[in-house]
Amino acid sequence: MDQENRDGLEKQAEEAELQTIRRLAALLPDVSGQLRSGLSSLYMAAAQLAPPEARELDPELDARAALLDQSYYRLLRLANNLSAAGYLADDKPFPLQDKNLPALVEKVCDKAGGVTPFLKLNLQFRCARPRHICAVNAQGIEQFLYQTLSNAFKFTPPGGSVTVELAVEQGWVRLSVADTGPGIDAEKMAAIHNYYLQKDRLDPPPHGLGLGLALCWRIATGHGGRLMAENQPGGGSRFTLSFPDRKAGTGVSDAPFDYAGGFNRTLLALADALPREAFLIRNRG
Repeated sequence: MDQENRDGLEKQAEEAELQTIRRLAALLPDVSGQLRSGLSSLYMAAAQLAPPEARELDPELDARAALLDQSYYRLLRLANNLSAAGYLADDKPFPLQDKNLPALVEKVCDKAGGVTPFLKLNLQFRCARPRHICAVNAQGIEQFLYQTLSNAFKFTPPGGSVTVELAVEQGWVRLSVADTGPGIDAEKMAAIHNYYLQKDRLDPPPHGLGLGLALCWRIATGHGGRLMAENQPGGGSRFTLSFPDRKAGTGVSDAPFDYAGGFNRTLLALADALPREAFLIRNRG
C-alpha cells in the first residue's frame, strides 16, 4: 500500500473517531442530567435518615453517613465531568475575562490545602507575582487545578508533596501542578495528549474514566494554549497548562462561579482522592 492510500485510511479513521466523540459529547450531558436527578433524591433521603444534628451527637452514625457522603460526592463529581464532556469535541475558544490570576490560583490552593492533612501531604503554591491581570476563563482554570490536584493527591504517597507553580515569561502564562508520586508509565505518557475516549483509557479506580485529563486538554485549547505532561527527573509527574499572556479588555471581575450546586466545592472536586474521614460532619468546614 502506497503512502497516499495509508494517509487516506488514517484520515478516515480519525474522522470516524471524531464522529464517535461528537455523538458521545451530545449524549453524555443527558446521562449526567439523569444521574443528577437520581442522586438528588438519594442525598435528600440520606440527609433525613442522618441529619447533621444527629451526626454531631453520634460518632458511629457520623462515620456511616460519611461513607454515604463520600460515595455521593464521587458520583456527583463524575456527573459533572460527564456534563462537561459535552464540549470535548468543540474547538471554539472559551469566553475570557480579565482576572487577577495569582489570587484565583491561590484561592483554590488554600481550599485544597485544607484537606491535605487527611492525606498527609504538603501542598505548596509558588508564584513570584502577587498580582497579574490576564484574560482567562475562571471556571476552566479552577477545573484544571482541581482535576490535576485530584490526580496528584491520589498518586502521591503520604509524606509527599504537591506543588502548584504559576509563572509568566516571554508572553506566556505557565500553570503547573507537580507531585512526588511514582510518575506516569512510559506507555501511557504517549497517550496523555490525546483527548479521545479510547477504550484502553477506561481504567478501573483510582484512574477513573479518563475524562479528567481530556477536560484539561480542552481547557488548554480553549485558552489558545497547550497541555504538557512530563515525568520529573527526581520522581513524580508534572502537568503544565500554557496559554498566551494577554488581556481581554473587559475589566477585572471577581464574580464567583459555583459549579458545585451548593455543596462544598473542594470536597466535590477532590472526592476521588479523599478518605472517608474528610466527610465526617466535624471535619466539614
